[in-house]
Amino acid sequence: MPARGKHRRPRSNAFTRGVLAAGTGGAALALPLTVATTASAATPAQAVGAVQSAPQSAPAATQPKSATYTVVSGDTLSSIAREHAVKGGWQRLYKDNRAAVGDNPALIRPGLKLKVNGTKASTAKKASTASKTAKATQASVKTYPDNLDGWIRESLDIMAQKGIPGSYNGIHRNIMRESSGNPLAINNWDSNAAKGTPSKGLLQVIDPTFAAYHVSGTPYDPYDPVANITAACNYAADRYGSIDNVFGPY
Repeated sequence: MPARGKHRRPRSNAFTRGVLAAGTGGAALALPLTVATTASAATPAQAVGAVQSAPQSAPAATQPKSATYTVVSGDTLSSIAREHAVKGGWQRLYKDNRAAVGDNPALIRPGLKLKVNGTKASTAKKASTASKTAKATQASVKTYPDNLDGWIRESLDIMAQKGIPGSYNGIHRNIMRESSGNPLAINNWDSNAAKGTPSKGLLQVIDPTFAAYHVSGTPYDPYDPVANITAACNYAADRYGSIDNVFGPY
């Protein structure tokens, strides 16, 4: 039995067999398979690293957002532009809304709707809502219909704040006599017109009188219904004690 041990083939380990197999034609694929296995094992780790190190895309630049803002008591173009982060400030806001605001940017009235192009529309909207809520606790924020009834009622509220006397009936009676309720009425035939200062608007106010008795917080426009009424009532209060005391040309 010991003699057979002389011819026993020594047992080689797996690594040795792989090396020896490289020299034979039939096993020549052993080395590439070993390399491929090693490479494939490293690939997932490399892929994960590549994914983790991939640069994040830069956030898109903030674009101006267009919104409509309704003016409330105490607002100015400057404060609105600041709240909405309007690029160009109040000057840009005024330029975009000049047709609605009029010639005087310092005069904007509650209820006026402005087009606002800012970069903080959402934040500004929340701030505006909070501001309106806070102001509503101090004074009621009203809206008025865009008709003769609404113009008179809005004027009366402004007059009450400014201490200008007058009643709904007194205003309505004089409007119907002077213009029949047409805010664009103009008198081109009387003595004032002959002097180059025709009477205008609901209560037929001439430009010099409108300029002297214009009420702050209303548009500087004699054809604006609320501005015309409040200026005329301010004048009537100064000359007659109240628009209620006027029953003819004044």
